[in-house]
Amino acid sequence: MKKFLITLFLLIAVFFKAVADEGMWLPLLLGKQVYSDMVKKGLKLTKDQLYNINKASLKDAIIIFGSGCTGEIVSSEGLIFTNHHCGYDVIAGASTIDHNYLRDGFYAKSRGEEIPSMLSVQFLLRIDDVTKEVLDSLNGLSGMERVQKQSSVLAAINKRMSDATQNIETRVSALFKGNQFLAFVYQRYTDIRLVGAPPESVGKFGGDTDNWEWPRHTGDFSIFRVYANKENKPAKYSADNVPLKPKWYLPVSIKGFKDGDYAMIWGYPGGTNRYETSYGVALSTDINNPTLVKLRDVRLKYMFEEMKKDPAIKLQLASSYASIANYWKFYDGETKQLLKYDVYGQKKKFEDKFIAWSAGKPEYKSIFTEWGTAYANWRKYAKHRVYINEGVFGSPLMSFIGAYLLPLENALVKPGNSQADIKKARDAANENRKSFLEEENKPSDQNIVGSVTMMFYKDIDKDQQPVGFYGNLKNQYGPLDDEATYKKYAADIFSKTMIFDDAKWNAFIANPDASVLQSDPAFAHVSTFFTNNYLSKYSSLYQQFTAKNSELGRLYLKGIMEMDTVKAKMMYPDATFTMRVSYGAVKSYRPRDAVFYDYVTTSKGILEKYKAGDYEFDLPANQIELLKKKDFGQYMDKQRKDLVIDFITSNDITGGNSGSPVLNGNGELIGLAFDGNYEALSHKMAFDKDLNRTINVDIRYVLWCIDKLGGAANIIKELKLAK
Repeated sequence: MKKFLITLFLLIAVFFKAVADEGMWLPLLLGKQVYSDMVKKGLKLTKDQLYNINKASLKDAIIIFGSGCTGEIVSSEGLIFTNHHCGYDVIAGASTIDHNYLRDGFYAKSRGEEIPSMLSVQFLLRIDDVTKEVLDSLNGLSGMERVQKQSSVLAAINKRMSDATQNIETRVSALFKGNQFLAFVYQRYTDIRLVGAPPESVGKFGGDTDNWEWPRHTGDFSIFRVYANKENKPAKYSADNVPLKPKWYLPVSIKGFKDGDYAMIWGYPGGTNRYETSYGVALSTDINNPTLVKLRDVRLKYMFEEMKKDPAIKLQLASSYASIANYWKFYDGETKQLLKYDVYGQKKKFEDKFIAWSAGKPEYKSIFTEWGTAYANWRKYAKHRVYINEGVFGSPLMSFIGAYLLPLENALVKPGNSQADIKKARDAANENRKSFLEEENKPSDQNIVGSVTMMFYKDIDKDQQPVGFYGNLKNQYGPLDDEATYKKYAADIFSKTMIFDDAKWNAFIANPDASVLQSDPAFAHVSTFFTNNYLSKYSSLYQQFTAKNSELGRLYLKGIMEMDTVKAKMMYPDATFTMRVSYGAVKSYRPRDAVFYDYVTTSKGILEKYKAGDYEFDLPANQIELLKKKDFGQYMDKQRKDLVIDFITSNDITGGNSGSPVLNGNGELIGLAFDGNYEALSHKMAFDKDLNRTINVDIRYVLWCIDKLGGAANIIKELKLAK
């Protein structure tokens, strides 16, 4: 084991890929060769300036923002920059019809105007290697036994290395498919306030049409501030709290850049599967992705129908709609790119080499035989699982039931549960019902339930459907091939459930009874499809599949490392929403024959796309006036004599990097990463060295929006500008 771990570290530190920009590197393990390559390409900072646990370093300015984004500290007063879509929930939640910050934008002109939120941010304190401790505890185990033991060991380490009194949280991340384990130690701050955001028409300019596309002209940014107590420690919201004094903050460059200049992105990429097998690629392209896209199509259709009717409904559903649409387009594009570039064939070709190499090696020789069997056994149920997650629980009503009423039922019927257990589950359901009702749009949700129920009948094998359900549906509501049947069924659920009836709900909460809950039509719908069908029959099959997949994936990656010790390409761990750095360059590209994409877009492009009153391409009138006057101030690009809006780099990022800082060689902020390009949407499974691009909003456009468009010179004065 010791010899293998040494090999693993050598692979990370020595065998780097010369073809530029692939890789999401752990700042702790950059290694001499990787760091030297960064310097060769333009980095001016020392390794200690990048990452150090004993003194301040750049990593101290990079934060986990909320639950799934990245942010960066940009002033000595705890100011945060991140993406508009990362702050979207807060902006929408603070908006009303009279003070519609989502529509009109918002900038606090003083600290007293900053708006409190329920967000938190996390600073990385250090990274500890706990590989030996974990692997020693798993010695000799496999399958579900290994999975369960690993889970308990990681939980124990997390608990041991955390300190609730200091808001210190530890999360051990399994890297290289479970061949390495690192403990990431964070400190969480919970007093986060909204400082500024552009109008949604700026922050989301181009809407779904431009999403994942280049050229782009989107001002995707928002501004927050982290507060602490007077000792600079984490504290709950209080009027007495003061802006955090950070260990490190990023200077902001308005000097500009040119094609080929060094670019570095720090952040928290959420998840990749670069070491996926051909079996996994086929499952995604054949079943998982198309089914997800089909189900999200339906959800988006019915939500958009209601959003068009009323500005209040648009505001109510805006955040949810944007989230669903974002990955609807991603998975549609991922499928197309995986097929277009034959990623399946590329994976299969490498696997054939591995199979030939492993023929005489007992530890590895049967991996792909076992893997083929595991995928074949699960494949017949894969669509069913997507239907549960994206269909049944794609309904906000059913999702609420799954999250809060199923646990309450369990508390009521499970032997040995105390009254305290029941009270806890009851109170959680009651409290969360309030927020659910505020966000719920019944007409769209009712249509979603009806359509998904019909789609389930048509798409899922009859022998996997809930026993007796569709026969009863036919007897009570009409023919199973008639859309009207399902509309009647959904209407009955929504008109009769106690969840929308205060009198019935309050009576139930006052005296919770399992039989009353189970007879509720909405609860019965979830029970029918999830509890009594999927959970009781197919969930264990998925657990067995994932345990086997995990075990074989670990062995496969271990084998790859042994097979390629001399000619190994650079190996970096898959993204796991842990701090990573990627480096590359500002870079134009040619996506196809006779087409050239420049590395920047400018205000000229905004004016060309602008359509007054359009849902996706409208802009504030004063912005159009300022752009036509070319009133760019100090933010004008000297080379273009224009205001640069967005730019592209060759950096390797994925979801979770939203809001990540794009830095030049001096560690100065030049932009915020917010998207990838459509031609490379296969990036979770396969990086394309020629076509992969990260789309970023230029920091000069951000500052122009704050200063010229928003009139918030107070925010500009707070920054350290590099001119």
